[in-house]
Amino acid sequence: MAKPNKVIITCAVTGSIHTPSMSPHIPITAQEIADAAIGAAEAGAAVVHLHARKPQDGRPDQSPEAFAPFLKVIKQRCDAVVNITTGGAAGMSLEERLKPCAVFKPEVASLNMGSMNFGLYPMLARQTEFKHDWERPYLEGSRDRIFKNTFADIEGILTACAENGTRFEIECYDIGHLYTLAHFVDRGLVKAPFFVQSVFGILGGIGAHPEDVMHMKRTADRLFGDAYRWSVLGAGRHQMPIITLSAAMGGNVRVGLEDSLWDGPGKLAESNAAQVRRARSIIEGLGLDIASPAEAREILQLKGADRVNF
Repeated sequence: MAKPNKVIITCAVTGSIHTPSMSPHIPITAQEIADAAIGAAEAGAAVVHLHARKPQDGRPDQSPEAFAPFLKVIKQRCDAVVNITTGGAAGMSLEERLKPCAVFKPEVASLNMGSMNFGLYPMLARQTEFKHDWERPYLEGSRDRIFKNTFADIEGILTACAENGTRFEIECYDIGHLYTLAHFVDRGLVKAPFFVQSVFGILGGIGAHPEDVMHMKRTADRLFGDAYRWSVLGAGRHQMPIITLSAAMGGNVRVGLEDSLWDGPGKLAESNAAQVRRARSIIEGLGLDIASPAEAREILQLKGADRVNF
């Protein structure tokens, strides 16, 4: 299987990590999420990774009814690959997290490869005032909350989506997650080429040192050879240094306001598109080309937008 020669940019548009009080630029309503995803695609993102929020207060919302309005608009207005979360937010049941993918049958869905501590509470040191009553307890609760993805959970998601032809953005927050993926590959539940998204800089997962990035890549190469496509995301201030490393090492990249609110030191990113443009300038500055949605579909061997249910 030939290595791809173009860099896929994924944009994670809104997420469930940051709360509305942290930035006025986080998309909240269905219209804002649709506009943000389309703007990111126009800036060069081949894939848009999507969560939903309650428009009243920005709380994470994993109901299909929350996803439906922006999914249809995005599909009508751009050709980007749509990637729907199965992570949802901490505290949601597996059934709740899986429902949008079961209903809409996207080309790509995200899937975390393990239960983990997911420490958001350090953000409280920077954010002292909140607009909504759910925000502070949500962050504080991460001191004593495990983001749950057991072997049974992972198998359930893989099995439930298998008949839909959905492939996965396989999120690996630590080295052990690569070995969990290898377990499911050995069992035949994940088929090549699989899309490994290595996540760096989340408290509870692997760090964001260049040695961490290289260690993750070396381990994935040893376990999977040329059967996988590698991408990275760096949380917070680590975003651009990490994606630069990935692109230089032949990998793909993920940016977006789910992963980082910043567009340079102390400067809030005004849009997802701004981060995509910055990532694109880094990639092209390295003498590389970005992948179009059509090229991303070919690289990842996706089923095509005509076979989704939205």
